[in-house]
Amino acid sequence: MGLLEKIEKQRSGQQDASQDENRKEVTHVDIYADLKKRLHQEVIDEVNKNHIPRDGMENTEGIKKTIEELINAEPIRMNRVDREKISEDLLNDIIGYGPLEVLLKDVNISEIMVNGPNRVYIEKQGNIQLSDVVFKDDDHVMNIIDRIVSSVGRHIDESSPMVDARLQDGSRVNVIIPPLSLVGPVITIRKFSKIPISGEQLLKFGSMSRKMLAFLEACVKGKLNIIVSGGTGSGKTTTLNVLSSFIPADERIITIEDAAELQLFQDHLITLESRPPNLEGLGRVSIRDLVINALRMRPDRIIVGEVRSTETIDMLQAMNTGHDGSLTTIHANTPRDALSRIETMVLMSGVDLPLRAIRDQTTSAIDIIIQQSRLRDGSRKVVNITEVNGMEGDVVVMQELFAYETTGQLDSEGKFKGRFISMGIRPDCVKKIINNGVKVNDDWFNES
Repeated sequence: MGLLEKIEKQRSGQQDASQDENRKEVTHVDIYADLKKRLHQEVIDEVNKNHIPRDGMENTEGIKKTIEELINAEPIRMNRVDREKISEDLLNDIIGYGPLEVLLKDVNISEIMVNGPNRVYIEKQGNIQLSDVVFKDDDHVMNIIDRIVSSVGRHIDESSPMVDARLQDGSRVNVIIPPLSLVGPVITIRKFSKIPISGEQLLKFGSMSRKMLAFLEACVKGKLNIIVSGGTGSGKTTTLNVLSSFIPADERIITIEDAAELQLFQDHLITLESRPPNLEGLGRVSIRDLVINALRMRPDRIIVGEVRSTETIDMLQAMNTGHDGSLTTIHANTPRDALSRIETMVLMSGVDLPLRAIRDQTTSAIDIIIQQSRLRDGSRKVVNITEVNGMEGDVVVMQELFAYETTGQLDSEGKFKGRFISMGIRPDCVKKIINNGVKVNDDWFNES
């Protein structure tokens, strides 16, 4: 085991059998920490003295060369592996995201959760586990946070201790720091694939059946208004991305999000992002402001990353006033819960409407609700596709078109055994799809 491997093992709280070796490794920890701290400052001094910017490939190579020269000049004896490790750590601290870099580069990791300096969890293949990555202290975590939030023009301190941001690759970041967090600075990073997941990949992952995918493609091309409902981490944004990819290339699309996550490749695309207030509490631009403005931009499609507040009423009005084919997501456990949440959020906007009128607005606006779920085995499934049919009295009428049913048993890979089924119902929305020039295959709705 190399020196630095032993150091990392010691710093993450693991104990070796030998007490003597433990005492030596504590000394190594101190030496390593002091060496990195000193070298870090020396590299910064050199970079500032030579006016080397910290971005761009050429500048990165220059900083890397400076680090290597300073390490080579060190009197402390180190083997090649330790030298490379120190060089990589310093480079990541100076121009990257420190210890998080190795996790960000791992394509198998979908979520990174920093619970203070010594507890960094990751989600890998749907399972959450403790990683061996650690920070030096709270200040080390705060340095990385400052680098993340400043890159998107955001600010965080004790007076403004929460922030949403994104990385250059589009990954979503949430940060909360003391005094609100009692465990130290907390970072949650939702990573997104550099190459958007396709419908075929969803089939490969077992997220839905081919009949369901074909039907949803027809729904998007047939300009139905669709809501993707589900809990946190259930795959709503991924599904929304796939649905958005079915929008014809000749349509004008406007996306509205808190932090831009959607990855669309149509030519006629406008991406809008909300803005928090500045240090003086001014300049806030909400999702609702952007939805209202988008209606003046001659959109064919409006895609809202998530409705969670007063923008809901404006989204419903857009769906009801000629902006068919709009898409959005919402946090809810079932399709009916999604409609209840929409009613609540409309009431939050302060509109003076009776509940019956709100329900009429909702049911006439929304055609399809896709219910997404993250199962206990870590897999993400579309567990329901439900059509909203309208009102009978004061009750919203809905019919389930597709569902996922499981036996509750696990297969050899630890995944639930189950299957996707069609309820054998030909939905009322088929007429609208056909009227928009999209073919419908009745075999999609045969019982299975």
